[in-house]
Amino acid sequence: MQTRISAGLAQLGLTPPPQAAAQLARYGQLLLEQNQVMNLTAITDPDQVVDLHFLDCAALLTIGEDFHKKTLIDVGTGAGFPGLPLKILEPSLSVTLLDSLGKRVNWLSSVCEALSLDKVACLHARAEEQALEAGFRDSFDFAVSRAVASLELLSELCLPYVKVGGKFLAMKSVDSGAETEGAARAIAKLGGRLLPRVDYTIPGTEIVHRVVVVEKISPTPKGFPRRWAKMQKAPL
Repeated sequence: MQTRISAGLAQLGLTPPPQAAAQLARYGQLLLEQNQVMNLTAITDPDQVVDLHFLDCAALLTIGEDFHKKTLIDVGTGAGFPGLPLKILEPSLSVTLLDSLGKRVNWLSSVCEALSLDKVACLHARAEEQALEAGFRDSFDFAVSRAVASLELLSELCLPYVKVGGKFLAMKSVDSGAETEGAARAIAKLGGRLLPRVDYTIPGTEIVHRVVVVEKISPTPKGFPRRWAKMQKAPL
């Protein structure tokens, strides 16, 4: 895995710290081992773990944003994507990995310990509830999400975390144009505005993915995010 990771990062034009490829490879091993007893990923081939998880996440570092010494929250992080690869590749980042499943969060904590990572908080919480807490609301330079949900719902969950001037980065497929247009009204209501999207090809594949970029231009109004059931029943 380490050789494939190094080659892919080079194709992306990234020059990560010397230990990054080895750390990502170790992360991949831990992921595949734990996946035998816990549902963390449907991808079980090591090469595909590299391509479809690590290099896909690493591509966020190529879209023109400055992540150096910034704060980032990964909402609905699951097995740690994209937040943990970003932390490994940009160690100056202060990262919060948020997930509603305690077992996943505990496993992520053990991975961070095994990789000797600092400035990573693994948080067991519901996104719509934690966004109301002081120190989290309007507080992060970046919110990122690779979760499988509509952009409308993701924006209501993620934008409240972002400080004015920060960005919400949603990892989406290239056929998400109509979804993005449909979320524009909700994004504006939540204090954001859509910026030009960024498409990229995952190294070693012909797969093209997209980052939807939302800039936070004003504080999210009180009352958002709503309860999850309300969000699903009555999208903005």
